[in-house]
Amino acid sequence: MKKATVGIFLATTTLIAGCGAGGDTLDPLVISGKPWTEQYILPYILGEYIEANSDYTVEYKDGLGEVSILTPALEKGDIDMYVEYTGTGMKDVLKKESVPGQTSEEVLEIVRKGYEKELGATWLEPLGFENGYTLAYSKDSGFDAETYSDLAEISKSENMSFGAPHPFYERKGDGFDDLVATYPFEFAATESFDPAIMYEAVKSGEVDVIPAFTTDSRIGLFDLETTKDDLSFFPKYDAAPVVRLETLEEYPELKDVLNELAGKISEEEMLAMNSRVDIDQDVAKDVAHDFLVEKGFIEE
Repeated sequence: MKKATVGIFLATTTLIAGCGAGGDTLDPLVISGKPWTEQYILPYILGEYIEANSDYTVEYKDGLGEVSILTPALEKGDIDMYVEYTGTGMKDVLKKESVPGQTSEEVLEIVRKGYEKELGATWLEPLGFENGYTLAYSKDSGFDAETYSDLAEISKSENMSFGAPHPFYERKGDGFDDLVATYPFEFAATESFDPAIMYEAVKSGEVDVIPAFTTDSRIGLFDLETTKDDLSFFPKYDAAPVVRLETLEEYPELKDVLNELAGKISEEEMLAMNSRVDIDQDVAKDVAHDFLVEKGFIEE
C-alpha cells in the first residue's frame, strides 16, 4: 500500500515538474515560408534562434506556398508563423491601397491592426531589410540612371521597352498604369514574362527595364543596375515575422525572443545569403546557420 502511494506521488510530481518546464511539454512551433530562395532561408534563421534562446522546439514546413496558401494555413493553425512583407500584407491580404510616400512605420501599423482584427495574427518587429521593387537595367545598355525619374527622362529619347510578369500590368495602386502615371515614362513597348525569365530578358537586351526585387541574387548574377524610387511610388515591403495570436499566448517567451532579431538582417546580408544558395548552390539551412554564428547570435 505504501509503495502504491509513493508511486502515485512520484508520478504526480513528475507531471507537475514537466508542466512547469516550459517548452518541453509544448508542441513544436511550426514555421513555414514561400517556395523561393529567401523564404527557404528565413524560417531556419528564426527557428535556430528560437531553439537557441528558449526551451521551445521547431518544426519546418518548407516552401508551403505563396501568400494565398500561407494566410489560410496561419488562420487555421496549420502553421504558427512565417516571414511576410508589409506591402504584401497590406495589398494582397488586407486589400488596402497604398499611398505614395507612406513610411515603413505607417504600413506596419496598418497590417498589424488589420491582421489582429481579421486574421487572429500579428506582425512582430521587422528584421531589418526590405525586399521591394527596384527598376533595373543592364549595365551593358549604355543608360546612366540612378533614380526612376532618371530612367523616365531617358525613355523620352530612347526606344526603351519594359518587361514584367503579367500580374504587374493588372495591379492597382502599384502596377504599371500607376507607375507611368507617377513617373513620365514613354515606353516604346511592353512585354510580359515569367518572373524567372525577366532577369535573363533584360540582360540579353530583349527588354530594357524590369521591376526587379531588391534582394534577388539575379541582380548581381546578370550584372544589372538598380535605381531608386525617388518619389516613393511603391509601398514598403519590410520583412517581419507574422505569428498567430494564440501561439504568442501559448508560448509566452516567443515574442521577446523573435523581437531580438529586429533590425539585425540588412538588405546586403540577405542578398549575400540568397546568392550563396542561388549561385554557390549552398543549402538554405546551412546558410542560415552560418549567418547566425557569424553574427554571434548563436554558438557554433
